[in-house]
Formats: sequence, C-alpha cells, structure tokens
Amino acid sequence: MSVFTTVTSDELSAWLRRYALGTLVEAKGIAAGIENTNYFVTTTSGRYVLTLFEKLEAHELPFYLDLMAHLADAGIPCPHPIADRSGNHLGELNGKPASLVTLLRGRDIDVPDEAHCAQVGELLAHIHIAGATYAARMDNPRGRSWWSAVMPEVLPFLDADEARLLQSEVDYQARTWPAGLPRGAIHADLFRDNVLFSDGRLTGVIDFYFACTGEWLYDIAIAVNDWCHAGAGALDAQRTAALVNAYARLRPYMPEEQRAWSAMLRAAALRFWVSRLYDLHLPRPGALTHAKDPAHFRDILIHHIAHERELPLLGS
Repeated sequence: MSVFTTVTSDELSAWLRRYALGTLVEAKGIAAGIENTNYFVTTTSGRYVLTLFEKLEAHELPFYLDLMAHLADAGIPCPHPIADRSGNHLGELNGKPASLVTLLRGRDIDVPDEAHCAQVGELLAHIHIAGATYAARMDNPRGRSWWSAVMPEVLPFLDADEARLLQSEVDYQARTWPAGLPRGAIHADLFRDNVLFSDGRLTGVIDFYFACTGEWLYDIAIAVNDWCHAGAGALDAQRTAALVNAYARLRPYMPEEQRAWSAMLRAAALRFWVSRLYDLHLPRPGALTHAKDPAHFRDILIHHIAHERELPLLGS
C-alpha cells in the first residue's frame, strides 16, 4: 500500500474546510503511487485526488501545478488543480505539501495497439502546442548534466561492458546533442501507466511531476520507447508509425528533428537507464521510490545503437 503519510478522516475534514467542496464523504488510499501519498477523496460536491508530496518540496511544485492548470484550461484531459478559498493550488497537510486535483475517468493499459499509440501521439502534440504558451521554465532535473554528474557514482556497480556502454553513450550525447530543436513544456514521463483510456478512447494524462522545459522531440522519444516497445529492446514499426504520424498531423517535424531522431531515441533510453541504476544502487535515505529494473532500458539503448539504420522512421 503506497500511503506513506496517513491522513485520518478528521484531519482531512478539517483541511477540506479551506475549499468550497462541501464535506468529506470518503477517503481511500491509492496503492499505485511510488513516490507520493495519494488518496481518492469523495466530498458532497464530487470526487478528487489528494496528493501529499513526499519528495518534492513546496517551492518546486508551482511549476507542475500551474502547468497542469494551464493545459487543462487549454482542453488537455489532465487533472486540474483545485484552488482553495484563497486561490492557492498548494497547501500543507500533516507536514507535507499537498494538493487536490480533479479525478479523471479511465484506466491505464498494459498492451497498447496502433489505435492507442495514435491517440498518444495526438495527445502529445496537443500538450506541446498548448504548453508553448506556458511562461514558466524549469531545466530538466534528470537531463544531460545530471547523467554526467551521477555517472561516476553508478559505474562501480556495473560490469565492464555496462560501464563502457554508459561512458560511451554519455560522451556521445554530450558531443552530438542537437541545438535549435523546438522546445517548451514537456511531460517527460509519458509512459503507459500515465495515460488513461475508457472503451478504447483516451480520457486522461496524469503524473506531471517530471515535467520540465525541453526538446519536444525528446518527449516523443520517451513515449515511443515505452508505448512502441516490442521486446528485446526493439520497437514495433507499426505502433511507432501510428504514434509519430498522428503527432505530425498536428505539428509537422522540422528537418533538424528528422536528423536527430535516432540520437533522441538513444537519449530517452539513456535517461531512464541511468535513473533506474541510480535509484536501485544509490537510493536516498528514506527514499520511497520502488526501484525498477535498469536492464530494460539498457537493452533498449543497446538495440538502438546496434540497429540505428533499421529504426522506424520519424515520419514527415
């Protein structure tokens, strides 16, 4: 059960008086969270999700919450933070930064098909287009500088082949990262478990707490590596085409993006390989993250490097 900070009914009822949402009917812990405490909250006015942030600090959260509000106001099916009676999206509950957001309908899916991937591509394009007018900026906290900084810390845990691969790829990305690609607000974690569907139709996108300012192409590559993965590190050509072509119908790719596609697929795989290595071998004291297998993204990276000429095309 991923509820790390317990909230009693009395505590929540008192906290909810800050909001114009009626009175508490029910609160139920959500087991799926791996970094934060989450509750389904039902009041006499509707259903919401309460999040108590266990890792992010209060000063970091306005970027994410305001981005969600900006996107929701633009028609993106993402949770909308609820403002309290003073107009604030962020409060404090039991010593933790806390927010309430609208509850979206639908469930995530384990085995996507081409139709699912096309809808994800369309969603991502809408996010990028709407996010282009979001004024706040935040560097990627797990971007290229972070990979380089933590590499010496994770190398002792790797065998010789893995160590050579990591050092080589970090160097490759530092030398070849393309300048001038379109950029803006990105989700940066658009995995299958962060998108909701109902009866085959996409109904929501959640978990914006890795969002940042970055290259849109990098965001597409992150999504493709998860949604279009076919096993053994390879990508499914049909699902990849469905996702990237649906995106391009709303925002056509620039020639510079076409040329950078294979490098960005590698960068997206590297980012999650490094972060999973770090979370597995060097967890923070008291960290709540449930470490995932780093080998999954290591294998994707190896395949992308070995089969660069065979990678599904970005589209046009």
